[in-house]
Amino acid sequence: MTPRLTDHMKRAEAGFKPLFALETALKACPIEQGLLHLVKLRASQINGCAYCIQMHLSEALRDGETPLRLHMLPAWRESSLYSERERAALAWTESLTRLADTGAPDADWQMVEATFDADEQAWLSVAIGAINLWNRVQAGFRVPHATSLPEAKADAA
Repeated sequence: MTPRLTDHMKRAEAGFKPLFALETALKACPIEQGLLHLVKLRASQINGCAYCIQMHLSEALRDGETPLRLHMLPAWRESSLYSERERAALAWTESLTRLADTGAPDADWQMVEATFDADEQAWLSVAIGAINLWNRVQAGFRVPHATSLPEAKADAA
């Protein structure tokens, strides 16, 4: 892939600064970072953003996520590897990422309400919105992805 624009962050610096501030805020939000890695990776898979897929795979591996859970993520509904909380977050991620097709169904929201408190519900939705924006920018400009991943932590199964 040939990048369409290589200096987009510099050209729209005033627009990207708040996005980076949002990412900093997400690191301090009440939702566990491992779950946010899964959310960001799943949205990036749906959106076909190679740059973000590689980045979020790398971050998840670095933070101790298991390779098997990362491989199984596209089939999370059929896998026993994910908790009820993760399932609720992944369903909501898919609903908001495919909003035009799903309309954010009540059934998915009810799963979120059952497993996340009100603050977490807000942060989860913000995180999903943020990764969808990043996917659209990075995929739209065809930003190249790195060509390697870090080694998984030795204690990760």
